[in-house]
Amino acid sequence: MLGAWLRWFLGVWLNPRFPPVPLGTLAANVVGGYLVGIAVAWISARPEISPEWRLFIVTGFLGGLTTFSTFSAESVGMMLRGEFGWAALHTTWHLGGSFLATALGIATYRALA
Repeated sequence: MLGAWLRWFLGVWLNPRFPPVPLGTLAANVVGGYLVGIAVAWISARPEISPEWRLFIVTGFLGGLTTFSTFSAESVGMMLRGEFGWAALHTTWHLGGSFLATALGIATYRALA
């Protein structure tokens, strides 16, 4: 619930700033990817953390923050409006940004551990 609330806030705050691309959704996915990287690395180093807590952190909070469905709907909406260039950039930024952010999150944890 907290992750979903944060995603909503990012959308309300950032989406109006650059109408061609919903920046709130992009921020939620990239920041969420970075935090997932840190969380996965941290949890992997601590086998004593219960499966329930692992699910709460990664699937619950961070799954609520990130959103594949909204990103998909935004990309399809751009394509339906004939905005194929924006749709391609939007998709690239979300997927590439999330993957890179997750890798950076893991690297950050490892550098600080």
